[in-house]
Amino acid sequence: MLPDWLDPEYILTHLGNWALWGAALIVFVECAIFPVLPGDSLLFAVGMFVANDAQIIHLSSDKVSTLLLSMLILVVFAVLGNVVGYWVGKTISPWLFKERSGFIGKVFSAKHLQQTHDFFERYGPRALILGRFVPFVRTFITMVAGAAGMTFRTYITYTAIGAVIWAAGLTLLGFFLGTIPFIKTNLEVVLIAIVLVSVLPMVWEYVRSRRAASGGTAPLMED
Repeated sequence: MLPDWLDPEYILTHLGNWALWGAALIVFVECAIFPVLPGDSLLFAVGMFVANDAQIIHLSSDKVSTLLLSMLILVVFAVLGNVVGYWVGKTISPWLFKERSGFIGKVFSAKHLQQTHDFFERYGPRALILGRFVPFVRTFITMVAGAAGMTFRTYITYTAIGAVIWAAGLTLLGFFLGTIPFIKTNLEVVLIAIVLVSVLPMVWEYVRSRRAASGGTAPLMED
């Protein structure tokens, strides 16, 4: 069982009429600086609540309009969070990731920063899209991009594409699957499956790059 603060159903239900805005705020914080939040599962749950006509997420008498508005809000908050993360990385990432003890030290560890930096080095700007679907990487990749000096124009382009695929995509998935009885009664199992599936793009890119490297057919970068 998920703890209450990670259970999307619990969070949305207890937020009541503020459910969508609370979800958007959580997405913002996770995308900006704090990775230990239920981003993937929360987006799926929002879509599921909309599909089931939950009154706590009711922006229009038309269910489809409510869905589209919800996706727009979530995408905007995801991008805004990433913009904050970019500037955090550009300004204070060395201080933020210094060695500390306790919970904060475990979350903002030098190990997580290095792993994300390696991910960024491997995939370049594409990491801003692929990293969306990987816990911790989703948050730290924005800081690494800022710390690495990526131009803001390049950054905002790739992070916006990633935000649409991630935030709108998972919400849409929840909308279409959320009315299925099995999904509704086995939500936690489904959410775990979402996490597993979400890392597949990264796995595919890793396998593809390894095959290309071992076969000597890796594409050349041209100016």
